[in-house]
Amino acid sequence: MALSPLILERKLDSRLWGGDTLGDWLGLPSAPAHLAESWQVYEHNRVAEGPFAGRTLADLAQEHGAALLGTRPFARGGADFPLLAKFIDAADHLSVQVHPDDAYAHTVEAASGFHGKTEAWYILRAAPGADLIHGLTRPTNREEFAAALHDGTLMELMRRSPAHAGDTVFVPAGTIHAINAGIMLFEIQQKSDLTYRVYDYDRRDAYGQLRELHVERALDVSNFGEQPPALVAPTPIDDVRTLLVECAYFAMERWDVRAPLPASTDLGSFEILTVIDGAAELAWPEGTRNLTRGESVVLPAALGMYQLNPEGAATLLRCTVP
Repeated sequence: MALSPLILERKLDSRLWGGDTLGDWLGLPSAPAHLAESWQVYEHNRVAEGPFAGRTLADLAQEHGAALLGTRPFARGGADFPLLAKFIDAADHLSVQVHPDDAYAHTVEAASGFHGKTEAWYILRAAPGADLIHGLTRPTNREEFAAALHDGTLMELMRRSPAHAGDTVFVPAGTIHAINAGIMLFEIQQKSDLTYRVYDYDRRDAYGQLRELHVERALDVSNFGEQPPALVAPTPIDDVRTLLVECAYFAMERWDVRAPLPASTDLGSFEILTVIDGAAELAWPEGTRNLTRGESVVLPAALGMYQLNPEGAATLLRCTVP
């Protein structure tokens, strides 16, 4: 059976820091309390409609290989869908945390089956005065960092970056970071859930217990040297497309579509298209599908020609593997 665009069931996740705006923004008829994350594209999400309804993205990747994934991801990781795309809504500060790189994940965390985790954020909304934690105010070392954590001065080492809608933030593995209150964003990341909490504001879980920290592993993987910049300057490609960020694991573009836009997938990589404003019809040789704000679609690498027909105007994020 030929591959067609894949709409997946969302995985909704409530957290103690979650808000009450993401469900409305996504147009959900009902949403769980403290909805914090919507996992739009993930290997264990099931296809929601069409001939592959009920099957997981991982199952289809195993069956179709490079035709779905593209030659580049397939050459690197076999039939492993490598990315996770999600929305995050922070009504409260997330923990100060860090993620390992591939080398650490494949050795110390080998039993988990995860890779490392490099990620990028596109900020959709930011309350006045909202900021992010991204890296350190200055280079330090493991011993000084551990001492600051012990004596309660850790936050003095945290570098804060003002947050504004339309900003792109790149978070390489090893970068200490936190999404703070008042921010809603789209995140593209390596498909990994390895997170080491460093500091959590002494918050307690639903059972009244202090939430677990992972200090030793965080110290193992954190970058204490020169810190990468938080913001990535956008690079216009043409009148419609803007490159937001690119690294070894993913590239993300913003498409501002105001007229019918013909496009084509590249046999080298699948595409994830996510509508963040407006609506558009997705048309391909065998069918059409209307996409509204907050919907994501996976375009198999072998799909070929398609066209986006906006309803007035639409803004989408396009993620691929470079």
